[in-house]
Amino acid sequence: MKRLKNNDDISSLSHTKWNCQYHIVFTPKYRRKAIYNKLRRDIGRYLRRLCEYQNVEIIEANACPDHIHMLVKIPPKLSVSKFMGYLKGKSALMIFEEHANLKYNYGNRHFWAEGYFVSTVGLNKNTIKKYIQEQEIEDKILDKRSLKEYKHPFTGK
Repeated sequence: MKRLKNNDDISSLSHTKWNCQYHIVFTPKYRRKAIYNKLRRDIGRYLRRLCEYQNVEIIEANACPDHIHMLVKIPPKLSVSKFMGYLKGKSALMIFEEHANLKYNYGNRHFWAEGYFVSTVGLNKNTIKKYIQEQEIEDKILDKRSLKEYKHPFTGK
């Protein structure tokens, strides 16, 4: 993942510039207060490792007694729903693998509650307007460089 020099928030793929940030909140099953106990450090480590595997940047995260807040930057090639399914599923397996005694409390290896809350974190209106205006200028410049007229390959016109 490349970073642009002029703006640290914008990332780049081969043909895409992006800044997809999401505020995500999810809870353990029955909102049990298991996160703040001895599991807190382990859960943080699992979530960081899983995000790293998917090239998802954690901007900010906090483990509250009965839920987790994360501000993450997810590449556009990865949907939020697929990422959350991956994150919750794999982290539950990791939790139960290292803390075998929890299998009896949670049953069927379901550590996290179904669903999650997600909200986009976007740019402000003026920034978007400026970007659109600059794109129009860039397009005009590119159009002037490529004034070559093409002929139809079959008719020659």
